[in-house]
Amino acid sequence: MSLSQKKNGQGSRPAKDHQNGQQPREADPIGQNIETIADLHKHAERQASPQQHAIEKVTAFLGRPRFLFLILIIVTLWMLVNVVLAVVGLPSFDPPPFLWLQGMLSLGALLQTTVILITQNRQDKMEERRTQLDLQVSLLLDQKMSKLIAMVDEQRQNSPSGEKRRDPQAEAMKKSTDPHQAIASFDRLLNEDNKTG
Repeated sequence: MSLSQKKNGQGSRPAKDHQNGQQPREADPIGQNIETIADLHKHAERQASPQQHAIEKVTAFLGRPRFLFLILIIVTLWMLVNVVLAVVGLPSFDPPPFLWLQGMLSLGALLQTTVILITQNRQDKMEERRTQLDLQVSLLLDQKMSKLIAMVDEQRQNSPSGEKRRDPQAEAMKKSTDPHQAIASFDRLLNEDNKTG
């Protein structure tokens, strides 16, 4: 079932819910919104490659406390084994100052940083898309609200008992927000604060 069918309440799920004695899906806007958000998340996950999913699993493991304890245990054992072998008089595979250990830790840090950056880049792209979607929805809501205010104010003025006087607040709210003008005003205020500070 497509996203538009879910929004319009089409498909088999509403009828099934109605047959079970539950409320139809059309009467559950919260449920529809949750399904829409879940669909957007699933769509973003489907776009990721198998390699990306594997890297994100590695990143999730690297971010757990058990990974830190594992590294500490390995490093401690490595150093203890080499020190004990040197004390006993046997040849150690990485005597102090543990050059092999330092090299492996440096390589591990490089790989870990790369894996985290790859995951972070994808998350940043998804967050940017969500921000753009939020902005578009906000602008659309602003336009709808402005239109509604204009219609209500026009009804008020045209009603027989309505007041014919001009309402400055209603006039101001009829205008949709211009994002460019809002950003320019915000930047101007920030510049004024920087100059005074």
